[in-house]
Amino acid sequence: MRLSDDPHIEYPLFVLFLVIYLLTLMGNLMLLLVIRADSHLHMPMCFFLSNLSFLDLCFSSVTLPKLLEDLLSEEKTISVEGCLAQVFFVFFSSGTEACLLSVMAYDRYAAICHPLLCGQVMSNQLCVRLVLVSWALASLNAFIIVLLSINLDFCDSRTIHHYTCELSALFPLSCSDTSINYNILLICSLLHGLGTFLPMFFSYSRIISTILNISSTTGRSKAFSTCSSHLIAVILFFGSGFLCYLLPPSGSSMDLLLSLQYSVVTPILNPLIHSLKNKEAKAAVKRTLEKYLIF
Repeated sequence: MRLSDDPHIEYPLFVLFLVIYLLTLMGNLMLLLVIRADSHLHMPMCFFLSNLSFLDLCFSSVTLPKLLEDLLSEEKTISVEGCLAQVFFVFFSSGTEACLLSVMAYDRYAAICHPLLCGQVMSNQLCVRLVLVSWALASLNAFIIVLLSINLDFCDSRTIHHYTCELSALFPLSCSDTSINYNILLICSLLHGLGTFLPMFFSYSRIISTILNISSTTGRSKAFSTCSSHLIAVILFFGSGFLCYLLPPSGSSMDLLLSLQYSVVTPILNPLIHSLKNKEAKAAVKRTLEKYLIF
């Protein structure tokens, strides 16, 4: 579908989305390079953050380049194989990001509730294993969802009522019985969503309880500041993801706008949130810029 019925509006939209895409690439690449270059950031939270930035690069690159191409094309087409590949990588990158956000919540729990044991609990070996498990679970989830959609037969009407390839918009075009596919999509989304959300919920329940028990206002403020950037990223990611995938599609323009916000806006906000709210990351960005500017 077109982003606008007026073709003249699509050129300004192309410029807007191109700028967003370039800023997303620059912001996440900068965060990756700063974390790698600055020894002060070689800690579990920043290790997870570097993986998150890499995933945001992948997530935005799955749909945005094709969307930019479509904005300049009269015929907005994609092959069935290309559409399913796009679906796979969207589920893979977003699923891995959900797992990583859950792991980062556990890291914040260890840092705030057990500060003296945090270094022992979040060892380098455990961090690497948690990241590998996150990638493996998300790839398995994406593989199951797409594998069940490969054998679908499509009817004559093949207009996807969406700006990108979404399974909820692809299933109605099929002549096959998609009730099983719908159910499996819902079950996989619920299992993956709840499986990553519930650990975050319990981690933050303990974090909030610990913060409230701190007697000094300064101590409470300092403790909350260590997890505020992650909490904002969680609300942004899971809030829009829940509305996109777990609520029944209504076919309204609001569904399409929410999907755009989820796939276009969220990847650019994550590096901004973490670099502006995280004092260590902010100081490291400043040190790195000063180093290369002097050079």
